[in-house]
Amino acid sequence: MKVEILYFDGCPTYQATHETLAEVLSEEGLEAEVELVAVNTDEEARRLRFPGSPTIRVDGRDPFPVPKRDDWRLGCRVYATPEGLRGTPTADMIRAALG
Repeated sequence: MKVEILYFDGCPTYQATHETLAEVLSEEGLEAEVELVAVNTDEEARRLRFPGSPTIRVDGRDPFPVPKRDDWRLGCRVYATPEGLRGTPTADMIRAALG
C-alpha cells in the first residue's frame, strides 16, 4: 500500500497527521510506503487536484472525498470528526480509511 500526505510548507497540522498515520500503521501491523508530498504553488495544487493541507491519499485515492469543485489551490483542509471540525482526521478515521 502506498500512502501519501500532501501538504504545503507552513501547514500547522500535517506533522500531526503524519504522526497519527504512523501510529495507526504500527498498531494495525500494516506495511505501507509513506511519502510526504509538498504542494507549494497553486499550479501544483491544480495539477494534483489538491483539496487542502493535509490530504491523505491511499493508493492514489482520497479516502475523505470532497465535494466536486473546479478550483484547486493552496489552503488548509478541515475534517468533520466526531469532535467537530479539525485540521486532521482522527486515528479512527485513518484506521477506517486504511481498512
